[in-house]
Amino acid sequence: MPAPTESRGGEALALARELAPRFAERAAAHDERGRFPEADFAELRAAGLTGLMVPARLGGFGASFAEYAAVAAALARGAGSTALIFNMHASVTGALAQTPEHLVRALGAPESFFAARDKALEAAAGGALYAVAMSERGGGSRLSKTTTAYRRSGDGFRITGAKAFVSGSGHADAYLVTARDTESEEPLVSHFLVPAGAGVRVEETWDSLGMRATGSHDVHFDAEVGPDALLGGVEGLALLLAEAMPQWLVASYAAVYTGVARAAVDAACDHVRGRGLDGLAPVRARIGRAEAAVAAAELVVAEAARRIDADPGEDATNRWVWRAKLTAGDTAFQVASSLLEAAGTGASRRGHPLERLYRDARCGALQPATSDVCADWLGAAALGGDPDRDTAVPRW
Repeated sequence: MPAPTESRGGEALALARELAPRFAERAAAHDERGRFPEADFAELRAAGLTGLMVPARLGGFGASFAEYAAVAAALARGAGSTALIFNMHASVTGALAQTPEHLVRALGAPESFFAARDKALEAAAGGALYAVAMSERGGGSRLSKTTTAYRRSGDGFRITGAKAFVSGSGHADAYLVTARDTESEEPLVSHFLVPAGAGVRVEETWDSLGMRATGSHDVHFDAEVGPDALLGGVEGLALLLAEAMPQWLVASYAAVYTGVARAAVDAACDHVRGRGLDGLAPVRARIGRAEAAVAAAELVVAEAARRIDADPGEDATNRWVWRAKLTAGDTAFQVASSLLEAAGTGASRRGHPLERLYRDARCGALQPATSDVCADWLGAAALGGDPDRDTAVPRW
């Protein structure tokens, strides 16, 4: 890819901060109904933020990973569910835009891939929304357990199977689908960008504890796609890229949950001041510890993001990727739990901002890679092993 022009990441962050309070005003209603936040995404599209990761030459903001992280955290401070759907979209556009061109060529990508990539990115800059369809019932997000299948059909592919936890399902213009080759003796898992429409059916199954407005329903695929739908233009790249550069499967979530954690501090401060509890030393101490923990998590995410931009795929960078997800997921829940206790029973009522944020924050440690998986990866690395392979259960 040609050298990027100057990023407009600062402009994007200002737009996200402008939108976040409006998202916060609608968050309770979206959560209560458990429905996709259509109004939020109308404003994101109008601001051009679906093109955050798209290079400037294709009409986007040309953001770096660090700039993405700042925008995602700002959006999550307004509405966690909106930011999480946005993260999935950015994971697709970011991976397309930021996977080094020399690496893609070295892996054998045909020239036709680059035109298809640019077409998908240009569509995102114009408002197209992409969703990630990777997790499956029974196998979670582990690529090696993928049962969704693909086979060659004409000059393209036929993709069949079902995915779970597909955030933004039914509202996305296309889905990033992981699928396994049924005709190969090797466990080839590939990525496809499958357009919404014929052969794609959403089953409304999402009724969750937290992040309720993500609309993360099951999606069933029995779709024919052309050759350009194969991302990278080469089969079998999914596992390789997940191990080499896991940032869009791991660290991108971290920014969302630091934003949720920061929102919990904001909500607790509002609640405490409004009820005259700010004179109580134990309450102030809870808020002080929470604020310090969130600031520490933000620094971990910022360091991971800085390294991703500077040295993507390096061993030291990947350690920070896993640290960021572990720290953000655990901190969000610990902070929200502590602050809910400090605020008292009134804040636990359904509809109170802290009650919703507590439920949203609980999801951070559960989303892939879970906190236990992140901690195990880091432990294996600290012990001198290969954390992607030296485990009884394959990481991916």
